[in-house]
Amino acid sequence: MTAPRTASGGRPNRTVLLAVTCLGQFMVLLDNTIVGAALPDMQQRLGTGLTGLQWIVDAYVLLVAMLLLSGGVFADRFGRKRVYLTGVAVFTAASLLCSLAPSLGWLIAGRVLQGVGAAALSPASLALLTAAHPVPQDRIKAIGLWAGLSGIGLAAGPVAGGVLTDAFGWPAIFLVNLPIGAVLLLVGLRHLDETRNPGAPAIDVPGTVLSVLGVGVLTYGLIEGGARGWTSPVILGSFAVAAVLLAAFFAVEARRSAPMLPLGLFRQRLFTVSHTAMGVVGFALMGSSFFFSQFFVYVQGSSILRAGLQTLPLSLAMVVVSPYAGRLAARYGFRVVVTTGLALAGLGLLALGTVHADTGYGNVWWRLAVAGTGFALTLSPLTGAAIQSVGPQEGGLASGISSTARQIGAVLGVAVLGAVVRARRSGGASFETGLDDAFLAAGALTLATAVVTGLWLARSGPAGSRAGESGPVESGPADSRPAESPQAAQHLGGPGPDAVTGSPPRRTGSLPR
Repeated sequence: MTAPRTASGGRPNRTVLLAVTCLGQFMVLLDNTIVGAALPDMQQRLGTGLTGLQWIVDAYVLLVAMLLLSGGVFADRFGRKRVYLTGVAVFTAASLLCSLAPSLGWLIAGRVLQGVGAAALSPASLALLTAAHPVPQDRIKAIGLWAGLSGIGLAAGPVAGGVLTDAFGWPAIFLVNLPIGAVLLLVGLRHLDETRNPGAPAIDVPGTVLSVLGVGVLTYGLIEGGARGWTSPVILGSFAVAAVLLAAFFAVEARRSAPMLPLGLFRQRLFTVSHTAMGVVGFALMGSSFFFSQFFVYVQGSSILRAGLQTLPLSLAMVVVSPYAGRLAARYGFRVVVTTGLALAGLGLLALGTVHADTGYGNVWWRLAVAGTGFALTLSPLTGAAIQSVGPQEGGLASGISSTARQIGAVLGVAVLGAVVRARRSGGASFETGLDDAFLAAGALTLATAVVTGLWLARSGPAGSRAGESGPVESGPADSRPAESPQAAQHLGGPGPDAVTGSPPRRTGSLPR
């Protein structure tokens, strides 16, 4: 792997590199939370309902989930600067397409392209950063700054989205990406140096295609099932096709010499449990966040800007607590911190499932903060547990799979919890009742996962290829060793690109259909 050229001892180029990578990741994180602010405005102007809103969110998350691993490999093989700037260009152009979208279909198409851009931009930005800092301690500091500075986008999204949507309408939330993207392209082309890893593995094209199609068709069935009927031929057919595609994916991965998902890693209990828990975190966090601000607007009647401020305790708790999660895991172990985090998140969601239209905000905000604190305690330690469960050469792959598991859980969370709300409303219940049931379902699943991690989130034997170890061993801290890849490094300092979603929608006088 070649290191980037530096001027004057490396300080100027590294400063520019840090600024460019942080701003790129900031744009991705901002997009996660700013979109939710405009969902009801989109509903009104585009004439869509709950199903359409789910697609606006999931079209983006699905592509990020399925292409994240390939994006990192592309960056290593074809040049990190090239892939990063390509991702920025695609994301920026897609944002313009979204802002000009005349219909729901065009907006969803733009969101798909945004997902492709983000799947290239995010891992390539961290690959550039890690390649420029070969000294482990320097690398960890740089990654901490990258995560902390870019993570500000999570907290800024709800308020920025509320202000822009209230003043100019939903297209404005996408137009904000245009000047950021233009600056990144101009500065990046001039100041970034190219690096690559000639020994990076080949792209697993069959695995990537089958995974995108399989999870995509499954998501279609889950989102459209509520509208079309769960026993309709189209929905039953989509589930059958999804099963065939996913079975083909696992069959292909089992036979490839360099698969994107080495199935043998799941023989390690710590690896399996940590990734299962990460999927549940994505499911509960993304699925419930999709409805948080809708509760404030549709149930409690808040304005769009006020709802944005009311949603902040969740994202602020995650931004503040996430940097300390790895340190706590170093002191108390993965199992204690993750189980505590899942328990807090589950209790917070269950508490949110008991609020009503007349519940005062003083009795609501702390529930969001408890849930956010719990989720923040899980992200970094779960990734650290996945990395610790395998050999040193597989740490980056394990962390990339962890991010993918979280994203897939997020896709399914929006789809399944949306189906819960739709099912309750089709049975004659109110939107408020449907939201309560969705929060309760997410909380119950999260608490059940806390029991699983409390019992089994520990290594009971050798990890990966390290054959000299034996006996019960509690996993080490997430930040106990240098990150070996962009994906591994991502979780040392703060939340990943999809840590929080959903923000304050605008009150339009009608509920999502």
